[in-house]
Order: sequence, then C-alpha cells, then structure tokens
Amino acid sequence: MLIRLRKTYNEYPRQFWLVAFGVLLSSAGSSLIWPFQLIYISKTLTLPISSVATLITVSSAAGLAASFIGGAIADRFGRKLIMFGAQAAHGLAYLLMSQADTYVGFVIPMTIMGAAMPIYAIGSDAMMADMVPSEKRTGGFAILRMINNAGVAIGPAIGGFIVSKSYTLAFSLAAAGMIAYSLLLLIFSRETLKRTEAQAAIPKKDFLGGYGRVLADGNFVGFVALVALGMIAPLMMWILLSVYANRYYNLPEYLYSWLPITNALMCVFVQFPVTMLTRRLPAKTAITLGMLLYALGVGSVAIMTGFWGFWLSMIIMTFGELILVPTGSKYVADIAPEDLRGRYMSVYWLTWGVARSAAPMVGGFLHDAIAPQAIWWGGLSIGLASTLGLFLLSRQPEKKADPSV
Repeated sequence: MLIRLRKTYNEYPRQFWLVAFGVLLSSAGSSLIWPFQLIYISKTLTLPISSVATLITVSSAAGLAASFIGGAIADRFGRKLIMFGAQAAHGLAYLLMSQADTYVGFVIPMTIMGAAMPIYAIGSDAMMADMVPSEKRTGGFAILRMINNAGVAIGPAIGGFIVSKSYTLAFSLAAAGMIAYSLLLLIFSRETLKRTEAQAAIPKKDFLGGYGRVLADGNFVGFVALVALGMIAPLMMWILLSVYANRYYNLPEYLYSWLPITNALMCVFVQFPVTMLTRRLPAKTAITLGMLLYALGVGSVAIMTGFWGFWLSMIIMTFGELILVPTGSKYVADIAPEDLRGRYMSVYWLTWGVARSAAPMVGGFLHDAIAPQAIWWGGLSIGLASTLGLFLLSRQPEKKADPSV
C-alpha cells in the first residue's frame, strides 16, 4: 500500500499536491456551513421555500456572468490569479452572510459566492490540464475529488453540531478555511499558463472574446447543453433536500449532515475504484451512465419517508457523481485546443451555473404548484431526458473546434 501511495505521489507534480492540500483545507471549512445554508436562511427570513430558493438563482446568475470573464482571464493572464481571488472572495462572502438578516442582505454574499465558485473551478481545471498529461487526467481529477470530499466528510460532521449552537461560529470557520487556501495559492503556487503563438496573436482589447471557436464545436455545445439540462436534477436535491427533509419529516440538522457526509465518504473511498472501471469506457458513454444514476437517485426521494430512505437516495445519486464529474472534466480538457482551454472550461462550467440557476426555480415551482414530492418526480424526468440525449450524442463521431473561426 505504501509503495502504491508513493508511486501515485510521484506521478504528479508538487504543485498538484499543493492544490490538493488547499482543497482539503477549504472544503473542510466551507462544508461546516453549506449543507445547512438554506435552513439558516429559511429560518432567518421565515419565507416560503420558493422565495428562499430564488437566492440560489441570484447566486447562479452571477456565476453565469463570471464564467465567461473567468475563462478569458485564465487564458490571458493565468490560472493562479483567478484561483486566489475566487477563494478570498468566497471567504469574505461567508463573513458577510453571518451578519445578514434581510433578503437584500443575503443577496450580496450569495452573489459573491455564485461568482467565486465557477471562477475558481475554471482556473483549477485549467491548471490541472496544464500540469497533468492526458493519460493521467482522469486519475488526477479523481484524486482531487477524493481529497475535496475528505474535507466535506469532516466539515458536516462537525458543522452539524456547531450550527446547533452558533451559526456565526460556523460561518467564521468556513471563511477562515477559504482565506487560508487563498494565501497558500498566493505564496506558494506558480503560474502554469504557457504563452502560445495563438494566444499572443489575440489583441489585448479582444481578450474577452475568442468564444466563436468554442461555439463552433457543435458536438461540444450539444454536450454542455445536455449536461446543463441533466444537472438540474441533482442540484435540486442538493439545494432543496435539507429544507424538504427538515420541514416535512422533522429531520434535524445534525442528522441530515450524515447525508453529505455519506456522499463525501463515498467520494473518498469509492471514487478511485469506480474511476478504474469507468476509464475503460468511452468518455461520453461513462458520462451517460453517470447521468442515468443521477436521475434515478433524485427520483427515488419521492418514495422515501425518513432518514434511511434519503440516505439510500444519496448513495444512488453519488454513484452518478463518481462517474460523471471527473470524466466530464477530463473529456473537456482532452478536446480543448491548448490556447482555448480556459474558455472551454468556462463554457463547461456554465452548465453547472445554468443548472444551479434553474434548479431552485424548477423545484420551487413544482413544490408550490403541485406537491412537495413533485420536485423529485420532476428531477427524474429531467435526468432521463438528458440521459437519452447524451446516449444519442455518444453515437456521433467527435469533431474538433474549427481553428479558422
């Protein structure tokens, strides 16, 4: 085992492990609070679920705008800059949220967090693609997810008890984790962006452009559109399940915390063997399978009536996550031209922003207009539609972006 661990360590550059340590630090801090975030806001504002959920939509709208800017900055000025700024801003947002007591007061930190999350993901994925060759990227992205979820396993286990005593303390600790990681990046990381002739040829006034070539890649655009549709389902579950379980089944925060803990532990201990199996499949086939499991996990919540049922639904959904997320990042990194890697990652992470914007609106509407369980039946339908589209797309030959556009 020690020989295998040493071999794995030596396969990746030192900066990869620096980022991995920072991910552990920030994820442990932020997960003290995020599983309980909507519960806190709902109790503070005493508003309906649909109204509280609009804050997620506001946050995601900020992320959509930031994603385009983040990709262009990452390709022009580097990965380190936006990773540092995003982590520091995320920490500040937690401090602001701890003091908010009105709807408008929550809008500001939610907007900052919404912009920071995709910007960091763009920079991080681009940096990983810069440092790690294609044949090791699936494993590299899987390792980062394992380490991230080790932090997520630690955070809620502690946070469930902390928030029952003091949400302010939980917010402060979350902010400390994010800011500490931002300082690690600033002091110890190096820039990985390599200047190419294609990048040098882009006029400085046009550095926010360059998306024409990305959007000319028809298969890629179809792929991100279908992933955006399908991700509405699991994001509805992450955003609304805590409030749903608390409101209708009296599930307390400390008990609910074991659902994200289970997700995190699976990502730590099951991610690597799952990756070893799915890496044998074509990338789009594996992504299709992951989306199917996402849909089934979300849909199963509709027939569950307590903790163990919700726990089983989380397990099913997590298997979808273990397959889809690292494979999706690796697929995009592989097909992206080197000079457009940040922009490709931008457009890919827009799928998560679009889904995160739509999920609370779709879920809130289904809850208020039909029934609470309609959230999960709707999620199942959305996920299956995406699965069918991804299956059909996987049958099409791969095409590269046209370099002349």
